[in-house]
Parts: sequence; C-alpha cells; structure tokens
Amino acid sequence: MFSIFNIPNLLTSMNMMCGIAAILLSIYGRIDLAPFAIFAGAILDFFDGFVARLLKQQGELGKQLDSLADTITFGLAPGIMILVLLTYAIDIPSTHVTDFGSTMKMSYNTWFESVLNGSPTSYLPFFALLIPFMSMFRLAKFNIDLRQGDSFIGLNTPANTIFFTSFPLILASQFSAVPDFSSVIYSVISPWFMISMVIFMSFMLISEIPFFSFKFKHYKWSGNQLRFGFILTCLILIPTLLAWSIPIVVFLYIILSIIENLFLKNKQHEIQS
Repeated sequence: MFSIFNIPNLLTSMNMMCGIAAILLSIYGRIDLAPFAIFAGAILDFFDGFVARLLKQQGELGKQLDSLADTITFGLAPGIMILVLLTYAIDIPSTHVTDFGSTMKMSYNTWFESVLNGSPTSYLPFFALLIPFMSMFRLAKFNIDLRQGDSFIGLNTPANTIFFTSFPLILASQFSAVPDFSSVIYSVISPWFMISMVIFMSFMLISEIPFFSFKFKHYKWSGNQLRFGFILTCLILIPTLLAWSIPIVVFLYIILSIIENLFLKNKQHEIQS
C-alpha cells in the first residue's frame, strides 16, 4: 500500500501542490508570485522523472500521476493566471497604484461583478481557459503517442506555461517603475494581443510539429549542436533581459524546432532520391 508513496510520486504530488499554490496566488491577485510557484513545479516535474529513473521506480502509476499533476501546474494554473491578468488588461486603471496585488485583486473582483451583470467585454478573459483545455488533450496525447521518444509532437506544456509566465512578470517589473506604463507595456498586456497568443500557443500544443527535447543520448557536441546552442543562448539571454527573455526563448525554441524539422525532411528526401 505504502509503496505508492515513493519518492518520485511524492515529488510529483509536490509539483501538483505548486500548481494549486499558483492558482490561489492568482485568484488573490498575486500573479507576480504565481509564476515562481509554477517554476518550482517545473523543477519538481524534472526531478520526479530523474529520480524515478535513478531509483528504478518507473511505472504506469507514476506516469498517470505525472499527467494529472501537469494538468494542474501547466494547464489550469497558467489559465487562471492569464484570466486574472486579462481582467486587468480589459480595464487598465487610469491612475497609478503602487500595490500590485491589491490592484489585481480589485480588477478580478470588478470583472467577476461585470460577468454577473452580463457585460459583453467581461467574457474576454474566458479565452484564457483555452490553455487548460488544450493542455489536457496535449498531455493525454503524450501518454499514448509512441512517436515522442527523442522529440515532442506538439509544443510541450511546460514550455507553453513558461511562455505565459512572462506576461505577469513583465507587468510586475514595470508596475512601480513609472507613473504610466510605456506603450510597449500597454501592447504586451493588451487583451487582443494576449488572446491571440493564447489561441496560437494553445493550438501549438496539439500540433503535429516535432519539437526537439533535451533527452541527451550522449553529451558530445556532434549530434547535440542544436541543444547545446539553444542552452548557451538561454544562458546569455536570461540574465541579460530577465523576464523579457522568456517569450524570446520560447519563440526561439519553436523556430529552431521548425527549422530542424525542415532540415531533417530535406535530408531524408535527399537520401531517398
């Protein structure tokens, strides 16, 4: 009975708890802190598989628990986080408020009242729920798709979630910097831009595009140029651009995966011909 509570499964459950914490923080208005709970969940998500392989405790139960935890941390949590952010974006306060959490909570409460009153624009934040909706299908697909050994078919849910953490982090970093947000910040958190990103990234989750994974068969440069080059670029961009680096890194990952896929297709075509 107690064998189900092994170390890898406990790490997976802690991943889920991080997702729940991110949801609670978002609803309370602290979407500036919610990303860090998600980051903690991502770290645990990596180590549960690593520890399972190390201790030789891999099994079907752990696989199912991992998907359930990921649905919360990398599906529902970012969906709620972006929903709360969209409630702010559709009605940006004209006056500068220094308390980030209170402002977000106030926006969320005001939005909830407008939903009950049937305001047309109040339904826009519900687009954010496309993230958990598509993430559920992505995770289920991952469990049954035997093609996903050396690469992912469709954008993986952690990468999608990390992309969306950039919005509240960028907003929080600029919140107290100036009396009024710059035009760049306004464009980043504009509801139509964020909704378009939600739609685009959500459909990338269930796409048939192969994305390279970080499962190294060996650590030599030959055969791993793309992975090492991407990691090196991340190490340069992240400390330089901070929160702004997140969407750049994720889009770079998407672009490089598409280029690699086209290169492999051309190579296979040349071999066959």
